[in-house]
Amino acid sequence: MRDKPLTQLLRLVWLVLVGAALIYPFIGEEEQTLIPMPDEISAEVPDFSTYESIEEKKQAFFEYLRPAVNYHNQLILQERNFVQAMRQKIIEGQKLGLIQKRRLDKLARIYKLDKAVNDLDSINRLLRRVDIVPTELVLVQAANESAWGTSRFAREGFNFFGMWCFRRGCGFVPRQREEDSSHEVARFKDLSHAVRAYLTNINSHYAYSELRGIRASLRRHQQPVSAEYLVDGLMSYSERGQDYIDELLHMIRTNRKYINS
Repeated sequence: MRDKPLTQLLRLVWLVLVGAALIYPFIGEEEQTLIPMPDEISAEVPDFSTYESIEEKKQAFFEYLRPAVNYHNQLILQERNFVQAMRQKIIEGQKLGLIQKRRLDKLARIYKLDKAVNDLDSINRLLRRVDIVPTELVLVQAANESAWGTSRFAREGFNFFGMWCFRRGCGFVPRQREEDSSHEVARFKDLSHAVRAYLTNINSHYAYSELRGIRASLRRHQQPVSAEYLVDGLMSYSERGQDYIDELLHMIRTNRKYINS
């Protein structure tokens, strides 16, 4: 009878080892470190119209949006690192695990690829989309589209980017909308969701494929992903065309000291 506890202990150890062996192939398949969201991202939109000093208004505007932009760019870089790691495995002829395939499929849906990610060509297409948008570019576009945070859409719906939606009740009905139009100006529940939606739109919509091509070329030549280069890929963002691009370029250059301070 004295051997029974020892036998039970050995059996328990054996079961633990078998369990570990069963799950071992999946350990590390999806190495994803969660990045904590800065507290200030969820803050309400300040009343930017109260600033009498233009310099103080610009400083406050950029300080409000910058944490959300940086946070979501960090998340995108984390996604990009994962896709690059899977690309290397495919190049080396290694098989992807089930969890890895599922995560690639999820990213393909988020970034609106029309093809499953299962070979080098499709993973290269995904990698072209999973990449950052420079903070400078995001911030000046937000300033331009929201009149420095004073537009109704920014104040009441966190929409700093003039993004549209096409489901009834999804946002604000524009006062000057044409009778045969059905679009609304999107409403978001907080700044974080608004910034992520904007970045996903830039990284997935066909209208901005030129921007993604410029960015991919910069990556291939090991050059910084610069706002002044990527801005040319936003020609379709506004009906103003080249005038819009020129205005954004001017805003980038004249507001850099506020953006980076």
